[in-house]
Amino acid sequence: MMTPVMSTIAEIAGTLNMTEDDLFRQALVSFLTEQKREILQRRLNILTRYGATSVTDLEDKIAQGDVAEHPAWEDLIVAENLAAHLEELDVYLDNLRDT
Repeated sequence: MMTPVMSTIAEIAGTLNMTEDDLFRQALVSFLTEQKREILQRRLNILTRYGATSVTDLEDKIAQGDVAEHPAWEDLIVAENLAAHLEELDVYLDNLRDT
């Protein structure tokens, strides 16, 4: 039995003249790309707050005493975690684009 959601997906795919698998793949690529954009913006906001151009630059600024350790260390950890998440998203996007 086809659920209303599956019926709608099938209808959209048909209207766009594509398979449901292609529709799902393109939808996931769009979703993950938007997630990536949001993470990049969050990381940029952190780096801008300290006048840093990269996570490494922020770390150097903290080590050299150019910015106060608190809350910069916490923000550095967040920025590093965001960078790791970006790498995960890139792997997912590469896998989806290769199919």
